[in-house]
Amino acid sequence: MSERRRRAVYVISVAAELAGMHPQTLRIYERKGLLEPARTQGGSRRYSDDDISLLRRIQELTDEGLNLAGVKRVLELEGEVERLRAEVEDLRHHTRQAVEETRRQYRRDLVPVNQAVLVYGHQRAIFERD
Repeated sequence: MSERRRRAVYVISVAAELAGMHPQTLRIYERKGLLEPARTQGGSRRYSDDDISLLRRIQELTDEGLNLAGVKRVLELEGEVERLRAEVEDLRHHTRQAVEETRRQYRRDLVPVNQAVLVYGHQRAIFERD
């Protein structure tokens, strides 16, 4: 996520307009715990591009008929899925590294050996060298 997308620069009226909703709706969403805008030292809300995207996602979910409690749960689950995807990708990466390191270790440990051939039924062994 880029720093630019996280930078909270929009006042509530601009954020509401960008998200296509009333400023009071943003206050309600904040009270319900659906989003948490940044605050200035004076306490004014500031919204980022990520906040605007989240507001649009909330709007999509409410348009599909979910109430705000349902929206909150869906957002939590989406966040958990994203976290788990990142964890799986990280585990895959570490697993690939471990497999490669093991393969390198095997290649290092391989040393040529003399081959001995014993013909069955004969008393003497025939030794070959590579």
